Amino acid sequence: MIKKIDHIGIAVRSIEEALPAYTQGLGLAVRHLQDVPDQQVRIAFLPAGETDIELVEPTSETSGVARFLENRGEGIHHLCLEVDDIAAALAQLAAQGMALIDKKPRQGAEGLIAFVHPKALHGVLVELVQKK
Repeated sequence: MIKKIDHIGIAVRSIEEALPAYTQGLGLAVRHLQDVPDQQVRIAFLPAGETDIELVEPTSETSGVARFLENRGEGIHHLCLEVDDIAAALAQLAAQGMALIDKKPRQGAEGLIAFVHPKALHGVLVELVQKK
């Protein structure tokens, strides 16, 4: 079911302020920068080998990422796993009784996505992605 770790999402208050630590400090380059209005975030993908680091900045004070920052501060927000068939992966997880945030896939920045509830995976928010 799982192909690889696609990216690690890091919640930041400002991508602009965070980027120098990743570009100058770690020597990573920005591959993609995009607003995702339906999720109320702005994202930046920085490749690190076969896995990306995704910086996630809220664009609304009511977004889930804004609430995360308010409660926990900046840091790791989620782990994203690439799958071949996201609908089948969700069905398999649901059949095992795992709590899902998304019961059906929705459009994300780079393909279909769905989130598994952190309580299903010992406090870790996991995103599944089926690439375009």
